[in-house]
Amino acid sequence: MSAQLPLALPVGPDQRFDLFVGHDWAVDTLQSAVRRSDLAQAFFVEGAEGSGKTHLLLATCRAAEAEGQRARYLPLPAFAGALSVALEGMEANDVLALDGLEAVAASRSDTEALFHLHNRAMDAGRVLIYASTLPPGAEDWALPDLRSRLSQSVRLTLEGLDEAGRREALRRRAARRGLELDDAVLDWLFRRVDRDLRSMTSLLDTLDRAAMAAQRRLTVPFVRQVLEQS
Repeated sequence: MSAQLPLALPVGPDQRFDLFVGHDWAVDTLQSAVRRSDLAQAFFVEGAEGSGKTHLLLATCRAAEAEGQRARYLPLPAFAGALSVALEGMEANDVLALDGLEAVAASRSDTEALFHLHNRAMDAGRVLIYASTLPPGAEDWALPDLRSRLSQSVRLTLEGLDEAGRREALRRRAARRGLELDDAVLDWLFRRVDRDLRSMTSLLDTLDRAAMAAQRRLTVPFVRQVLEQS
């Protein structure tokens, strides 16, 4: 397996710092890390599913690339059992984001590979960002030495967005598409569709295409019509 094959950034149009709602301190911390990418730094982003961990990692990689730096994002669940190969040479990147650590926590070989990468990245003066649903000090980590390294990282804990936060996130994503979501449309949507941000963003893409094709603004009757037809 080539270490380079899986690592093209899967950054969509919404994975940006300015579209990340809440946790401004986390955004500020990672923006500062990108600006000082010559300084060895390790960060541990923890939170439940849907709390925005992947968004934050991809936004950091996007910002690093905009600064002319080498950035790589790796979803660890896709390479469980083979991390020693997937991580080979990754310390050559200025910024490295490793997502879904919980998927390899129980693997001795994978956690050893992460431990050695951590040491190489810090020696090389890189920015290393982990993301996991498990806290860094949990007993679940198969390798105590890795748990120690993770616990020494700067810890960024994310909480899931409340309804007000999800509304604001959806407004920002709509505005990036040139759409306006007024309170009436948001009220109607939040009463009738799944409220997780991923589902809402997918629906927003559907509404964007329909509004562009029909040259219509988003109103409750139009949104209802689109959903009935889809």
